[in-house]
Amino acid sequence: MKTHYYEEIKKYGKDILDSQGMNASKTYVQHGDTSVYKHCLSVADMSLKLAKGLHMDYDEETLVRGALLHDYFLYDWHVYDKSHRLHGFFHAEKALKNAERDFELNDVERDMIWTHMFPMNITRIPKHRESVILCVADKIVSTGEVFKRPKHDKKNRPRC
Repeated sequence: MKTHYYEEIKKYGKDILDSQGMNASKTYVQHGDTSVYKHCLSVADMSLKLAKGLHMDYDEETLVRGALLHDYFLYDWHVYDKSHRLHGFFHAEKALKNAERDFELNDVERDMIWTHMFPMNITRIPKHRESVILCVADKIVSTGEVFKRPKHDKKNRPRC
């Protein structure tokens, strides 16, 4: 999937994008018909778009890497399993554990992954501007994925 900032994402996240875990996430559904992999790429792209558009001071490499790994929980939460209960409240912790196991993370990347569900996880308040950017980007992208309208050809498009 090509994104607006694909070159920056590839530059800083190649090891993540090429990893076994991220490749497995192509088969896990995130929202609607969007894979976790595509979602994470879109969130990384939106994070860069927001930070650049607002002319913020931020660490580009950290922003990309944290955004790519924010949903590195490595399962399809739509498949029934007791461990998937209350996914929205617990997947950030699972993503962080997996990311720490598979990659070297800095403190800001850890905070980004751990706090990206704020304010749903009210006890995990973002401490860094990259974490706040990720929170906002994730909400924007997720909302678009959840409410995405199915594509129709012109002949069968509903009239409004």
